[in-house]
Amino acid sequence: MSPPPLKGYLCVMAAALLWATSGTVGKALFNAGMSPFILVQTRVTLAALILFTTLALARPALLRIKAPDLGPFLLFGGVFMALMQLSYFLAISKIQVAAAILVQYLAPVIVAGFSIAFWHERLTSRKVIALFLSMGGCYLVVGGYNLELLEMNKVGISWALLSALTFASTTLLGEKVMHRHNPWTTLAYGFLFAALALNAVYSPFSVLSRSYTPHQWASILYIVIFGTLLPFGLYFAGVNSIRSTRTIITATLEPISASFMAFFALGEVLSPLQIAGGISVIAAIVVLQREREHDPLSPQLIRAQKKG
Repeated sequence: MSPPPLKGYLCVMAAALLWATSGTVGKALFNAGMSPFILVQTRVTLAALILFTTLALARPALLRIKAPDLGPFLLFGGVFMALMQLSYFLAISKIQVAAAILVQYLAPVIVAGFSIAFWHERLTSRKVIALFLSMGGCYLVVGGYNLELLEMNKVGISWALLSALTFASTTLLGEKVMHRHNPWTTLAYGFLFAALALNAVYSPFSVLSRSYTPHQWASILYIVIFGTLLPFGLYFAGVNSIRSTRTIITATLEPISASFMAFFALGEVLSPLQIAGGISVIAAIVVLQREREHDPLSPQLIRAQKKG
């Protein structure tokens, strides 16, 4: 059997590059006084509006779903995606971005464990090696050895742990939903139900009642398009192609990307341990991409079989 498609890995790597910038932009907005809840509500609501409008004009067939599909979409978007978006930004509003990313990327362990235990995914030596390489690399790049997590804001750490759990849950349930639906259909209804949930528990369109500078609006729109719509679309295209475990391990490239962006854009010095961590994560991706095995089928192939 041939290795998992390279296209799937490239999609996830591109998503990681885009996500790497949104956390820093979000932190700047919080420092300027913007509420994390308003930012999350705004990014998801605008993402849903943009994606639904685009699909309605370009590919309306992708928006057609059946009544039984509403339950899975409600759980996927209204619960897990909404909580994932909210918990991550609440975490970085309370603790360092590096610490939030480090805790959030416990998610690959959760995904791998669930997939192996319940979806009969094979636990191969390559997957174990890749998991250790990616987790270790993430730890080194964000400077985990300098982070005194137990002494940090406990609320912030709790939000980061919830972010890890919901990131894993969103990935796993997204794969399950894509057994029946296109990734863009999955994402459109995920954003829709996440937006409905967030607007139901907080004043709808709260961002319109605040005064923001043109620069802050530009930052918000950047997060909506380049920190939400595009990376999530690429990420779930990856899940659709290479499955949850490989996808979420590959996504640990996010903190690596952030560190190297800071090096090139801001002149921040990379320590030898950070460089070693970056090499470790890249090695993990190479190990996964070269793997040959008979795992259960990807969502893309399952849908093709059903149509056949």
